[in-house]
Amino acid sequence: MKKDKKKVLNDFGGIMYSTDPSYVFEEAADGTESDVPNGQQDLRVMLDKKNRGGKAVTLVTGFRGPDLALAELAKLLKSKCGVGGSAKDGSVLIQGDFRDKIMEILVKEGYKAKRSGG
Repeated sequence: MKKDKKKVLNDFGGIMYSTDPSYVFEEAADGTESDVPNGQQDLRVMLDKKNRGGKAVTLVTGFRGPDLALAELAKLLKSKCGVGGSAKDGSVLIQGDFRDKIMEILVKEGYKAKRSGG
């Protein structure tokens, strides 16, 4: 079950109020839900320690596509590295410093990946 995103005024394209009782707002199709081939994904791999109690996590950002494909990528990375992690909001968090190993895995799977950060 997927929770719907909260609606904010910016989501309605400037329409704030309509007096027409038959008016129905048509939502635009979200372009991020389509499958993007691995070769066209531009992923960034970085080490992050902020707001994690000093623990290091490897962060893979920039994924475009459905949440199911993101979960599959996270499962692949977690199993290859032998650690835990999570996937949400177009990024994958892998517990520990596995930047080099994740770079090798992503390149082998056909993704365009770059190291980011220090």
